[in-house]
Amino acid sequence: MGVTQKIQKQISKLADGTTFKYEQLDIEPQEFSATAKAIERLIAKGVIKRVSTGVFYKPKKTVFGELKPNEEEILKHYLFEKGKRIAYITGTSLYNRLGLTTQVPKSIKIASRDKRITVSNGNVKASPVKSYVDVTDQNFYLLELLDSLKDFKKIPDLDKSSAIKILLTKLKELNSTETKLLIKCGLAYPPRVRSFLGALLENINTESDLTTLKTSLNPLSEYEYGISERQLATAENWNIK
Repeated sequence: MGVTQKIQKQISKLADGTTFKYEQLDIEPQEFSATAKAIERLIAKGVIKRVSTGVFYKPKKTVFGELKPNEEEILKHYLFEKGKRIAYITGTSLYNRLGLTTQVPKSIKIASRDKRITVSNGNVKASPVKSYVDVTDQNFYLLELLDSLKDFKKIPDLDKSSAIKILLTKLKELNSTETKLLIKCGLAYPPRVRSFLGALLENINTESDLTTLKTSLNPLSEYEYGISERQLATAENWNIK
C-alpha cells in the first residue's frame, strides 16, 4: 500500500470533527516527506483542513455546511507534548464546565508548569498561567478542583451554596488513591486552598488522613471565603470565615 493510500485509510477512520497531528499517524520516519505531500493533496481536495501549523482536522459535514472542531478539540494538542500531558484548561472556561458559573470567557486559560502556552486560532484564544505542580494525566483533573478552590471568590456569578454542593459531589467520586494525590498536590497551593480542601474533605468523612493539611496551616490564621457553617458545617474547624 502506498503512503497516500495508507494516510487516506487512517483518516477515513477518524470521527468527523477530530483534529490530529503528524505524530498520530502510523508512518515510518522515511515516509514523512511523502506523508506531508499526501496531506497537502488531501487539503486541496477538501478531505481535511488545516487548524494551524502541523494540526489538521476532518471536517464535519451537516445540512448547514461544514463545522469546525469545537474549542476543546482544537486545544487538546496544546495540552500534550510527545504524547504526555503537560497542561490543562483552567479559569472561567473550566468553572463553566464544572457548573460553577454560566459565564463563557472570551479567552481560555491554559495551565502548565514549565511551558507558556498561547493560542490564537480564529475565535479560539488562550493565554498561559503557571500550574502549582507538574501536570500529568493522573493529576490534571485534581488540579482542576484545586483551582476551583483557589479562585472560588473570583468565579463570576457564583452561587456559593450550589458550588459547595458540586465540589462535595466531585470529591465523593474520588477513590482513596485519588484523594491522597489530591492532598499531596494541594500542599503546593496557598494556605487558603489547603484550609478549604480540608474542610470539604472532612465534611464528606473521607478515610484519608487530613493531618498533613492541618499541620501545614498556621492555627492563628483565618481564611475569608464568605462561607457560613450552614453552607459548610466544617468551615469553622479550618478557620474559614
